[in-house]
Amino acid sequence: MKILVTGAGGFIGKNLVCRLRNKGFEDIFEYTRQSTEEDLKRYCAGCDFVFHLAGVNRPKEESEFEAGNAGLTRRLLSCLEEAGNTVPVVLSSSTQAESENAYGSSKRGAEEAVRAYGERNGIRVYIYRLPNVFGKWSRPEYNSAVATFCYQVARDLPIRVNDPEHPMKLVYIDDLTEEFAKLPEHPERETGPDGIVVPGFPVYETKLGRIAETIQSFGKQRETYGVPQLSDALTSKLYSTYLSFLPRDGFSYPLKMNCDERGSFTEFIRTPDRGQVSVNVARPGITKGQHWHDSKNEKFLVVQGKGLIRFRKVGETEIIDYHVSGEKLEAVEIPTGYTHCIINEGDTDLITVMWASEAFDPEKPDTYHEEV
Repeated sequence: MKILVTGAGGFIGKNLVCRLRNKGFEDIFEYTRQSTEEDLKRYCAGCDFVFHLAGVNRPKEESEFEAGNAGLTRRLLSCLEEAGNTVPVVLSSSTQAESENAYGSSKRGAEEAVRAYGERNGIRVYIYRLPNVFGKWSRPEYNSAVATFCYQVARDLPIRVNDPEHPMKLVYIDDLTEEFAKLPEHPERETGPDGIVVPGFPVYETKLGRIAETIQSFGKQRETYGVPQLSDALTSKLYSTYLSFLPRDGFSYPLKMNCDERGSFTEFIRTPDRGQVSVNVARPGITKGQHWHDSKNEKFLVVQGKGLIRFRKVGETEIIDYHVSGEKLEAVEIPTGYTHCIINEGDTDLITVMWASEAFDPEKPDTYHEEV
């Protein structure tokens, strides 16, 4: 199947082209700002399906709305009909089509043109009225407030929120392109009485202030080794978007290594409800641990070297041994009520990734010294 994507160089277009290629579509005609009228005619004559994503939303002159939205749409449809190649068309419209302004009027004009094209030719068309779309490869000060906030917070710049209570509807780019990429081979979609497609992807409703606060919290979490509450779908998608805006020299950040003659202990991730992850380094011959916990439980994963993890149930004498090695990765559970230690039995550093069910609290350490 040959697919034409207009606006292929834009935010939605770039993501959609990548999604289509990942789905196995190889013949994709990419119509961009650099394409010519001859390119458009050639693409229209040879395609089997059209995603019409090109448009204008922030022009220098208001008159550009009509030419870049309704005008371009009519030109595209004329090229298809002149080539005798009436194929299904997906139109990326906007909820602003409901507004009485120049932008809304131009979007309604594009919708009307696509609707009439479908009726004239007895062909299926899909009109999506999209709210704010956010995600990777969006442009700050252009595509959405999310893109602007992510860009600014990732660079320690101040953000401005004029009305924190302003309602927002958001669509995540990967949810959108996943649905779009199914249309060529699975065309059935529910539509409303006006012919607008009822989206099969989530539309998140929130407030502008909450978006700003959430994105600002991402910028502070490196200092506390935190990670967001990713069980919340919107937060998870905002975090993925935020990371895509990190400056190229800002992908990494330092961790505090607590070092002594035995080796080192470094916290990597700390959360209030899912515990913490740390990296423990023990020099050859060194024993670490020799303590037990009431409620805190742990998992140890040796990733380099050879070690021995020893356990003894508090109040008993039997010792349980587990030999571990970076050559055979296995997780070892550290039960409550068992004093335990880890011994480096090799001649190189023993490196262990450790997860604890509770982040360490000096006011309530739940750690009691007792040799195994």
